[in-house]
Amino acid sequence: MADEKKQNQLNIELNEEVAQGIYSNLAIITHSSSEFVLDFVRIMPGVPKAPVKSRIILTPEHAKRLLNALQDNVMKYESMHGPIKTEHDPFVPPMNFGGPAAKA
Repeated sequence: MADEKKQNQLNIELNEEVAQGIYSNLAIITHSSSEFVLDFVRIMPGVPKAPVKSRIILTPEHAKRLLNALQDNVMKYESMHGPIKTEHDPFVPPMNFGGPAAKA
C-alpha cells in the first residue's frame, strides 16, 4: 500500500525564477477544437504596447479542470473575505489606471 502511494506521488519543483511570478492585469483567451490558449498581458499607463508576459496552452479537458479549480478557489476566498467586486462587465482595460488622463 505504501509503495502504491509513492508511485502515485508527483514531485513538483518550483525554481526561484518561476516562484517570483509574472504580474498580469489582462488575460486573453482563445481556443480551437483541440486547445485553449491563455495569454497573460501587462498593460501599463502611457505605454502604447502591452506585451504578452506568459502564454499557457491547455487541452479542453485541462481548461475545464482549471475553470473548476478557479471557481472552487474563488468561492473559498469569498467565504473568508467577502464578495469580490467586479466593476466592468465585460472587462474593459483601464487606460488611465484611475489617475489623471494623459495629456500630449
